[in-house]
Amino acid sequence: MKILVVTDAWKPQVNGVVRTLERLAFEAERLGVTICFITPLDFKTIAMPGYAEIRLSLATPAMVGVKIAQENPDALHIATEGPLGLCARTWAKANHRSFTTCYHTHYPQYLAARFPIPENLTYSLLRQFHNSGAATMVATESLQSELSSRGFQRLAIWSRGVDGDLFAPRPPEQQSPLLAGLQGPIFLCVARLAVEKNLDAFLSQRMDGTKVIVGDGPDRERLEKRYPDAVFLGARFGEELASIYASADVFVFPSMSETFGLVLLEALASGLPVAAFPGRGLLGEIGAAGVGVLSGNLSEAATAALTIPKAACRGFAMGYSHVQSTRQFLNNVSNALSVGIVQTGSVRTPMIIAADR
Repeated sequence: MKILVVTDAWKPQVNGVVRTLERLAFEAERLGVTICFITPLDFKTIAMPGYAEIRLSLATPAMVGVKIAQENPDALHIATEGPLGLCARTWAKANHRSFTTCYHTHYPQYLAARFPIPENLTYSLLRQFHNSGAATMVATESLQSELSSRGFQRLAIWSRGVDGDLFAPRPPEQQSPLLAGLQGPIFLCVARLAVEKNLDAFLSQRMDGTKVIVGDGPDRERLEKRYPDAVFLGARFGEELASIYASADVFVFPSMSETFGLVLLEALASGLPVAAFPGRGLLGEIGAAGVGVLSGNLSEAATAALTIPKAACRGFAMGYSHVQSTRQFLNNVSNALSVGIVQTGSVRTPMIIAADR
């Protein structure tokens, strides 16, 4: 089976969507499924105004359609609602081609934080985009319920996974030298430094210890000037990032617009309890499992989280595997492909990936 994913989010961007898609392709290959991509790297691009690291593709539906035809995939998945996603959707509808989509980001809140755009208007446009597909994948049951109440249809769960070998508790000699000598406790946040991440809510808190920020983005200069007592380490990856997680004491998550939050699983797998604002989805599960403290007061939540055992955090995160996540995605695509077969009379045979293999 060959699945073509069209995505506006791609390298050199550093975010959860890119990391999720890269890992999906890796795990799918091990299960005998090929996933290929159409990305901004395939076209001329311009920088998004006010957010230079995001490149907007200068493409047309016909240009995207040519690339889809060249790949000749068994299934088409449109991962994002940007220029490439819109072009792929337009081409697919014009050519009566079935496709799936994914709701990765709460764009209504994201846009409202930057521009005076009513959330209801954005939801209306997103509903139109996604409801034209055979299925829309969402990360949690609570997000599924929320979007269903807003008129989104054919919603399917696609959870996420974490690399438990890379992100894990470590002995003192393997912890990060970047955090050595900092006054404890160390309160860590890993995020894109942008207004929608609500980082001021964390950095403005009066807390004993040290606040550490890992990540980069358009808001970095402003945040560094405003909060000189915090430690900004920039973007970090792989072993270096994993050692930073394992060297901190609490993971603080101030965002109020995330649909899942891969960094939450990475932190928990590293033995870090979570402090966050009350929320549903993964945050709700974290609070219910007692591996995080959810409160309207982040300072109080972070202090209370210090008493949570590392082993409990690790155990919770290990319930989310990349293999299980990939099987969910493949089954969602296969089910949607079955619908397409009925509608078009195609002779393709959908492939089912057993969830308990």
